[in-house]
Amino acid sequence: MSNNKVSRRQFLSYTLTGVGGFMAAGMLMPMVRFAIDPVLQKSEGGDFVLTEKKIADITEIPERVDFTFEQVDAWYKSDITNAAWVYKEGDQVIALSPVCKHLGCTVNWEGDPAHKNQFFCPCHAGRYEKNGQNVPKTPPLGPLDQFEIRENDGFLEIGKAIPNTLV
Repeated sequence: MSNNKVSRRQFLSYTLTGVGGFMAAGMLMPMVRFAIDPVLQKSEGGDFVLTEKKIADITEIPERVDFTFEQVDAWYKSDITNAAWVYKEGDQVIALSPVCKHLGCTVNWEGDPAHKNQFFCPCHAGRYEKNGQNVPKTPPLGPLDQFEIRENDGFLEIGKAIPNTLV
């Protein structure tokens, strides 16, 4: 036997400290896991979303193309539907965001009969040229954003929105 005897007071102190440590760890571990779990999640898929639009069917007239992708916010997954105005300029396919730079309303191609061949925002009469450039002396302060695009087996894939490179 050891000559170091543990008194009742020391034994109780060691026991309560150990139990308190386990209880504190039991409370802190879920909080730490909650905080770092989104960082540890692996992202699936890529940055591009496959649409049902064939590249061969795209014309020089802007056409609205809807696409849906899964968005993950921490533990909540939701399907988001977005749109793009897609057209060809020569051999180049162009996809523009339909979100007005003034207040975020949705622009429409030839939405105003008085202004043909322009995108029109019905909220405050904002107008954009076909390439997304905002018409001077209208409310929008900048051009429409452009989407990254690529082809996949003859179909259009739309990526993230980037600043307009056409203007």
